[in-house]
Amino acid sequence: MTAFGIAPMAPDAAELPRRTLIQTLAAPDIEAQLDELATHAIGLTRAEATRSSDTPDSLLRRAGAFDPAAAAFLRNDPMGRRVLQGRAGKMVHLTADASGQVQKIVVRFPAEKVEQQSSHFTRLTIERDGTVFRARTEVAPLQAQVALGSGSIRTSLFAATDDANIPDAIASQMADMFSGDIDFHRELRKGDRFSIVYETLTADGEPINWDGGVGRLLAGEFTNNGKTYSAVYFKDSASGKASFYGFDGQSKRRAFLASPMEFSRITSGFAMRFHPILNTWRQHNGVDYGAPTGTAVRSVGDGVVEMAGWQNGFGNVVHVRHAGDRTTVYAHLSKIDVKKGQRIEQGQRLGAVGATGWATGPHLHFEFRVGGRHMDPRAIARASEAITLPNYAKAQFQQTVASVKTQLAVAETMDGVSAAD
Repeated sequence: MTAFGIAPMAPDAAELPRRTLIQTLAAPDIEAQLDELATHAIGLTRAEATRSSDTPDSLLRRAGAFDPAAAAFLRNDPMGRRVLQGRAGKMVHLTADASGQVQKIVVRFPAEKVEQQSSHFTRLTIERDGTVFRARTEVAPLQAQVALGSGSIRTSLFAATDDANIPDAIASQMADMFSGDIDFHRELRKGDRFSIVYETLTADGEPINWDGGVGRLLAGEFTNNGKTYSAVYFKDSASGKASFYGFDGQSKRRAFLASPMEFSRITSGFAMRFHPILNTWRQHNGVDYGAPTGTAVRSVGDGVVEMAGWQNGFGNVVHVRHAGDRTTVYAHLSKIDVKKGQRIEQGQRLGAVGATGWATGPHLHFEFRVGGRHMDPRAIARASEAITLPNYAKAQFQQTVASVKTQLAVAETMDGVSAAD
């Protein structure tokens, strides 16, 4: 047996010499500090959203500013008037000094070009320069943030997504994502569940409040009548084309969409019906979708616009020619957004719901013709050929799937809430 003893080699702290140091520090002059504070301008910033009833004075007053000169600029300057022109809901950040004098106003609202509205916003900046105001506008990209959500069906899809604080635009995309697997008009069951991953959009870091404030649906799982379907949004980096795919790589999107509108109500199907104007029983050679005037109508497949204009009882109508001697018809439109001869892609907007021609109310009449013969559009959509995933993209696709599986697992635990909470 061996024992060791260790003695400390450092000196005892109690025996060390001690010294007291005294140093005088110069204190800043209090008067100078007070003078500096007196010259410091305090800027108070407040965020507001424009209202349809706003005037320049009411907007400034609600934002905590009292500045007749700024109100006059908003009332008389062409740039300044844009703050309250158009639809309400513009995001306003106003900075004023302690006296309520406006120093800066930043207004954010949708981009003016329709093709940019889903990806960009307009930033209008008004700044005080002495006794005058200067304004400028610029277009900036929206930024996307990932959000999660889940819920269960009790009465309807939109009631469930409302309960989970999921935007209607995302609910519509979810119905589109699983339209090839589930007939959301007929096959929903109480107790069906869903979990989703989606984008929310921000402008300069602030969540936008227009157009639903969302981007695209990234992934989802939907359990319908005991069977679970999974899908992910995937964009091929080489071709630039994007679609929804099952986790096994099989496309969820076929050559033709199931509906020319994002989720809507079918008011008359492909069958015999009593004609509301002619008051006779006759074959209805299409499908009618009830929706408010102005609701976007999209092409169900890639093709070329064969006709865009007025046609008797159809009113404003668009005919699109597709491959395989197939044609789709979109009637009673309030607005047409395409021209004859134009090549369009699946999902592209071609007009808006209306009540032109022989229509008793706003709706879309949609037809599918093969070789000139009318066919049931929903049957055609389900039987149409699937879009395949290229072999070179499969590795990138599997990485995307692995990522969203983790997010969906988290989303599943958030029953009845969304990440925005």
